Amino acid sequence: MSGHRFERVTGRRALTEFLAFTDRLHADEPRFVPTPRQQIRRWWREGVPMYVLRDATGAVVGRTTLHTDADLDARLGRRCQLFGLTEFTAPAAHPLFDAIDAHAAADRNLLFGPVALLPNQAGGVITDGYDDRGFVDSAWNPPRYPAAYEAYGFARRFVSDTWICPVPAPDGPPPALGVQPDGARLELHRGDVRRLDEQLDLLRGMLNDSFAQLGYYTPISASQLRRQTDGLAHLLDESLLLYLTRDGQPVGFVLCVPDISEFLVRVRGDLNPVNQLRLLATRRRYRREAVLIIKGVRPEFQGRGYQRLLSAHLHHYLHAGGYTTLRSTYVGRDNPASAAQYRRLGGRPLHGYTFYARER
Repeated sequence: MSGHRFERVTGRRALTEFLAFTDRLHADEPRFVPTPRQQIRRWWREGVPMYVLRDATGAVVGRTTLHTDADLDARLGRRCQLFGLTEFTAPAAHPLFDAIDAHAAADRNLLFGPVALLPNQAGGVITDGYDDRGFVDSAWNPPRYPAAYEAYGFARRFVSDTWICPVPAPDGPPPALGVQPDGARLELHRGDVRRLDEQLDLLRGMLNDSFAQLGYYTPISASQLRRQTDGLAHLLDESLLLYLTRDGQPVGFVLCVPDISEFLVRVRGDLNPVNQLRLLATRRRYRREAVLIIKGVRPEFQGRGYQRLLSAHLHHYLHAGGYTTLRSTYVGRDNPASAAQYRRLGGRPLHGYTFYARER
């Protein structure tokens, strides 16, 4: 790492440099959608270790976090050194990876990332589809990123795809609910801003149950969910948060949000109070495209067509709301059932997607 310095972000000036680095690195690049600056600042205040890599002139040429998570360690059965928000110039890739390895805790035997802060939250690297822009809660990077990781000895983990689907007019009304042939009553519920905290906690239980079998997933606590959905009430299209109950018992859900990626690019990820007001004032502009953030069905109810039922009602509400395009965050290639639902909508894979791991 000759000529480079790897420094922890300990003051606001360095934090500003950490945030501004992507403005320079991806200048005039509308495909890169920055993580909101307010979220990064919150992580820094909460003690997430953040670092910048400087070249011989003192200029920032790379950045990353270095953090750990006991739940993910238990899930993977390894002592993982996690890294995230990881960006770098082409010449800085090898020095940055050297620094990550050198500053990882001695008892950590696997480097894993990029994750912000966990795989089930955000992060990842795209491995194809570079011509298509990124979007909220997803990644975009140039082709040199996966090449740099793999040249350094990182291996792909949890290989996935993001998806993009058109929203054509439905063939007919969505399937009827009410009393089913087995006597159970199915009911569909929509989001309600006035009850959002209560509904999100209900979704959290279904989410943790339905994703428990996935190798990368760690349960989301109530406090984590509050942090991840901070500000959602201002953006929520209530018709795109749907959940299904069977005799009053929640069985499955889907959560989409309007895609504000173009706004985030325009303000460089700075959702300060003035920009939040601008977004609220112009939010109808961003109700033509949507992002499917998460969906799931409790394990004991999987295989009964409930996810297909939710998808049909979601399609109905998307079209009724004037949406023309639906994007989805990454779906593992070992999860063909989820991918099949997008194919039925006429969708296609958008970006190849992966995380990276390297033995130490």
